[in-house]
This record gives sequence, structure tokens and C-alpha cells, in this order.
Amino acid sequence: MSNAAQLKKLCTAGILTALAVVCSAFYIPVGASKCFPIQHMVNVIAGVMLGPVYACAMAFVTSLIRVLTGTGSLLAFPGSMIGAFCCGLMYHFTKKLPFAYLGELIGTGILGALAAYPVAVLLMNKEAALFAYVIPFMVSSFGGATISIFAMGALSRTSLFHQWQSSFSGGVGK
Repeated sequence: MSNAAQLKKLCTAGILTALAVVCSAFYIPVGASKCFPIQHMVNVIAGVMLGPVYACAMAFVTSLIRVLTGTGSLLAFPGSMIGAFCCGLMYHFTKKLPFAYLGELIGTGILGALAAYPVAVLLMNKEAALFAYVIPFMVSSFGGATISIFAMGALSRTSLFHQWQSSFSGGVGK
């Protein structure tokens, strides 16, 4: 990949990170966790446009900023990172948007929720059951995936979507 394509991916990841951080003021309380559907929408956009590694890195930086500013918890790390990575992988191998949405749902709603359990128990000193975060994470990722269906649908009908994909060497990367 050329330096120009890498720079475009890095700048796009920065813009998506900023969007997720700024929109983190919008959340839905579900049980013990806060659901951030915009984070999941951004995960899908990053997974499709940037690929699994950039999407995961973008989710990590977003989670870090949210934790440092007090708008997120340590639970944001496993949910958003695994969801973004799975979304990017699913799109990478299928090139179909519905699989990207499914990757976000499975990655965040199930795998990320299960990975949140040791984070909650060991790092946050909270009592939790193994499957305690599945429903809240699934609600959040479903909301974000639904929003991303409309966002990606609108983007894919424009030439901008195809220009981005070609400038990123196919929209999928390492």
C-alpha cells in the first residue's frame, strides 16, 4: 500500500475517532452499562472502509479517549475493538455489507460482551455473571448496526464511497 493510501486511512480513522468521541454524549442506559450506538455505527464504517486492523485501532483510541475524559468505562475496550475487528474481517472476506453488520453484532454483542466479563470482575472490581453484558452490548450494537445500514446505504449510492474504496486500495486492508 502506498504512503498516500496509508495517510488517507490514518486521517479517516482520526475523523471517525473524533466523530465517535464527540457523539459519546449520546448514550442509552441499559442495565449496568451505557450503550453507545454511534460507536457501533462508526465501527461498521471503519470496518468497511479501512479494514479490520485500522477499525480495531480506531476503536481502541476512541475507547481510550472516552475513558480518559470520563465518558466511557473500561468495558468500551473489548466491546468496540472486537466488534470493529469482526466487522472488518467479515467485510474483507465477503465484500457484502450485511456481513459487516453481522460482524459488528456478533463481535460486540457476543464476543465483546463475553470479553467484558473479566474486565469487569478483575479490573473494575464489579460482580457480574459471565453473560451479564450480552443483552446490553447486543442492544447497543444492534442500534449502531441499524444506524450504519442507513449511513452505508446512503454512502454506497454516492461516488464518494467508491472513490474512498479505490483510494484505500479496495477499502480493505491490514
